[in-house]
Amino acid sequence: MSDVFKLSIVVPCYNEEEVLHETTKELTAILQSLVTDNKISKDSKIVFVDDGSKDKTWSLISEFSKEHSFVSGVKLSRNFGHQGALLAGVTTASKDSDAVITIDADLQDDVNAIPKMVDEYLNGAEVVYGVRNNRDTDTAFKRGTAEMFYRFMGFLGVNLVPDSADYRLMSQRACQVLLSYRERNLFLRGIVPLVGFKSAKVYYARKERFAGESKYPLKKMIKFAMDGITSFSIVPIKMIMGLGFFIVLISIVLLIYSLVQKINGNVVNGWSSLMISIWALGGVQLISISVIGEYVGKIFSEVKQRPRFTIERDIYTEKTQEENKR
Repeated sequence: MSDVFKLSIVVPCYNEEEVLHETTKELTAILQSLVTDNKISKDSKIVFVDDGSKDKTWSLISEFSKEHSFVSGVKLSRNFGHQGALLAGVTTASKDSDAVITIDADLQDDVNAIPKMVDEYLNGAEVVYGVRNNRDTDTAFKRGTAEMFYRFMGFLGVNLVPDSADYRLMSQRACQVLLSYRERNLFLRGIVPLVGFKSAKVYYARKERFAGESKYPLKKMIKFAMDGITSFSIVPIKMIMGLGFFIVLISIVLLIYSLVQKINGNVVNGWSSLMISIWALGGVQLISISVIGEYVGKIFSEVKQRPRFTIERDIYTEKTQEENKR
């Protein structure tokens, strides 16, 4: 593998005007250091992906792209979500980049892990995962729910890399395989391990958010977890079937018990138990229908084959074409 290669760093952004200056400063310094060390080419780029921001995010990206040779950007026509923005950046950058790194704009993922990822890539790894070595910056609730999520996904048979987010390096070949997965319900943390190829891990300490507010409140975290579960496993549906059989078994036992009591003349008014049974069964049925509906909804989304993102402006390609003409 050549020692000098083109690297692109894809950074999804949604209302990130408060952090963009510092993010650009730190990532530019990292790229410049790698160029100086003769590990990556001077054509390497930072690809900011504006995911339909409502603040000055895109105007800042446009400004920085004029001031810094490393900086470029992609503007989506509307908000497609974090995973869609990541995929748009990877799709754009992997066309002519030897490797692509994805990282969030909030600087919680330590950018100093990037040189280590590059070293692993130069040693032959085609997928390098950034893995947190601690969760000290997370609340106890978030740490607990994250651990439960990874355990539950493992129980469902989904191969995830624990404590890794969307901070990773992928070779161009790995990116192309990733893009061949055509599902609209994106859960990249589950899809990337399916790509295969030689992989490695780089550990880092997660930091506090540099500025601004988290773009993943509890509601989005729950939706993200549900997407991960229902996109990769039908175990919940099998569990519903098992629950159904269990309830039928209980009903048979209760039926036999009721007949015995009737024969013995021990008939007692059972209004309370009857009402409890109705509410319990009604709740189970509603939950079961909603789980099945979640899968039907995903089928509905998939069969329409709508675009996973729409690019309005592509400064990355514009800059690349200009550089190639020189």
